[in-house]
Amino acid sequence: MTTAAERVRRRLRGVAVGLLTPFDEEGAIDYWKIDENAQAHYDAGIRTFLSAANISEYHSLSQDERIGVVERSLDAVPSDACVLGGVGGSLEDARELIEGYDRAGVDAMMVMPPDHTYVHERGLIEYYRRLDEMSEAPLVPYVRRFDPSVDFLADLTRIDGVVGIKYALKQPVTLAEGIEAGDDDVVWVDGLAEPYAVSYWAEGVEGFSAGVSNFRPEIGLELFEALSEENWERARKLRNVCLPYQRFRDRTGSENTIPGAVSVPAVKKGLDLAGLHGGEVRPPIRPLAPEQERAAEELYEQLDDGVERLIE
Repeated sequence: MTTAAERVRRRLRGVAVGLLTPFDEEGAIDYWKIDENAQAHYDAGIRTFLSAANISEYHSLSQDERIGVVERSLDAVPSDACVLGGVGGSLEDARELIEGYDRAGVDAMMVMPPDHTYVHERGLIEYYRRLDEMSEAPLVPYVRRFDPSVDFLADLTRIDGVVGIKYALKQPVTLAEGIEAGDDDVVWVDGLAEPYAVSYWAEGVEGFSAGVSNFRPEIGLELFEALSEENWERARKLRNVCLPYQRFRDRTGSENTIPGAVSVPAVKKGLDLAGLHGGEVRPPIRPLAPEQERAAEELYEQLDDGVERLIE
């Protein structure tokens, strides 16, 4: 009989699509749009979904909204799909989410990157251990926004409930060392989307989170197939098709110097252009300016041409 941990590991070996949170013009959540987006991605072949995740504007959601979004995501897809719910904050806030997600029947908890100004590696390991004690559901820590040691990564793999690690750092050597030093029953996931999928696959990752595949899932599925078959030439071509739009996501936007400020609204625009539901954003994220909207439309057309060329 397949255990919950084995099932989540199997699903992490694939393309993990983020379910963005569509807001209306008043800032309220259009839950029915989550349903339609999730169903469309499932029909396209996606089986792993990240709900109340970073790209879902986790930090702009209340606790009740996070639980509501995860419940809706679970209801929207058949039982063979795998839904990971974003968990973070203080231990008590995390407990509240974990208990809500457990009641809903979530497949795994994706532990958000620490949002504390000051963190300690041993403190983080203890934090993950405490979360592990709160639920029998597997954990998938999301490593981002800090510079971990190899020892930290190895110790993370040895926490009983950890079945995968979403690694979102531009440090391939640390990744390789962490994979080598850690337990081999943990699935490492490229958290930097399609641009890093080819190179990180060579270091030992077995899945990746979606970038443009959040609104064109066929690209991610084709890329995963090419990587699995070690068809490096095709994998590179598929990766390259994604680069212009992904680089657009890294931009600062207008009246701003912080990189990546347009990342979420750029993906929401991609969803709209693909005939799905993007919706508005909540502060502190800003919508795309008119010139950025036009740039996104041009880059989407370029992406669409590339998809048509590479995928029949």
